Amino acid sequence: MRAGFPDFRLGNVLATSFTGTLSERHGNAVERIPVPHRLVDWLTVNGLAVDSCTPAQLDLARELRESIHAAATAAALQATLPVPAVQVINDRSTQGRAAAILTPEGKRQWRLSSASCVEDALSVIAADAISIIAGERDGRLALCASPTCQAAFFDTSQSRTRKWCDMNTCGNRQKKARFNANQRATLRSAKP
Repeated sequence: MRAGFPDFRLGNVLATSFTGTLSERHGNAVERIPVPHRLVDWLTVNGLAVDSCTPAQLDLARELRESIHAAATAAALQATLPVPAVQVINDRSTQGRAAAILTPEGKRQWRLSSASCVEDALSVIAADAISIIAGERDGRLALCASPTCQAAFFDTSQSRTRKWCDMNTCGNRQKKARFNANQRATLRSAKP
């Protein structure tokens, strides 16, 4: 990872991890792909390495990210999917070239050719979003319970009752806030 940029919040689901490249959407937003080479870094970390990225390709990626976020949020709330978001996801899905391969562990992995570009990687992310929004995978879309985050995430826990997009950030932050509030209440009640 390159110094001077916020760390990526990585998860097990490509599409919702991609939406996590913009976090704290309802607080002090953190842009984790502020420049083209950070998108290259994120794609590499997620097995979709490309050689370069232009500012226009970064704009396409951000448009896809926001469209996935809008559609996944609507799906989590069981609301109608926003037509413009669906159109962007479909457009990105059909405009790339990638191959699905089977790993020795029995997992699907995407492979880009050596001549692949950002649009090819975005098509993989869009295809992943389609599979989770369409309900083709075992799990459910949910929204983070943090009032400043509210990120869409894919809950694959056994009970499907996960509350936080990431326990190490949003979950811990909320637990700490609750603990501090309880400490203040205890101190107030102890004063004469």
